[in-house]
Amino acid sequence: MNSVPASAFKHPVHFLAIGLGSGAMPKAPGTFGTLAGVALFGPLSLLPLGWYLGWIVLAALLGIYLCGKTARDWQVHDHGGIVWDEFVGFWITMIAVPVTWYWVLAGFVLFRLFDIWKPWPIRYCDQHIHGGFGIMLDDVLAGVFAWACLSLLVYVSGGYGF
Repeated sequence: MNSVPASAFKHPVHFLAIGLGSGAMPKAPGTFGTLAGVALFGPLSLLPLGWYLGWIVLAALLGIYLCGKTARDWQVHDHGGIVWDEFVGFWITMIAVPVTWYWVLAGFVLFRLFDIWKPWPIRYCDQHIHGGFGIMLDDVLAGVFAWACLSLLVYVSGGYGF
């Protein structure tokens, strides 16, 4: 794992791409990036669903640029410190899910599971689609998989928990 260049904290695009610094952790930057996404989810969860979905689309499109430019500048396909994609993937996981500590925890665990495990087609996209779009796509798909599982859990439990 390459460390995040110190200049990332001075370059606004790189700083956003490394998740406001959360991706600079020497171990498990994706997990720390997702935790930062969880923290930002708090205020985002207050948005009406339409605005929340709009934010996700905007964040994903912005992420294509942020992650792609940072990867090009650092001359690496998908540096581990680039975690804006984890933000977006987690936010997708939480679409229309009740906002309680246990559903947020379940969403975090499911998203990390799919992001690390990368079942087909996530792994295929991660290996074959490059640039900012590729960096974002595998986490968007992991978020969709996690959202489907979490939504099923919410439905089966009646939305009240495990």
